Amino acid sequence: MANTKSAEKAARQAAKHRERNVALRSKSRTAIRSVNEAIASGNKAEAEKAYRDAVGVVDSLVNKKLVHRNVASRHKSRLAAKVKKLK
Repeated sequence: MANTKSAEKAARQAAKHRERNVALRSKSRTAIRSVNEAIASGNKAEAEKAYRDAVGVVDSLVNKKLVHRNVASRHKSRLAAKVKKLK
């Protein structure tokens, strides 16, 4: 338990930030999963659309400093390569 008013406020803020971060990371994972599912189904048009949506979600996490830009770049690069491989 927090001992000072400032520590209590920091604990409240941490809980609020954690809740937001968990939701945003979940949204990112869902977007990446939807691209992988579209790739697995073999539908190139659907995979490209899902990829475009996922790129926006992943980039927003970089702007909010939830993931490092290199991690985001790696995700985008690997997904793009998989989408490009589709016939």
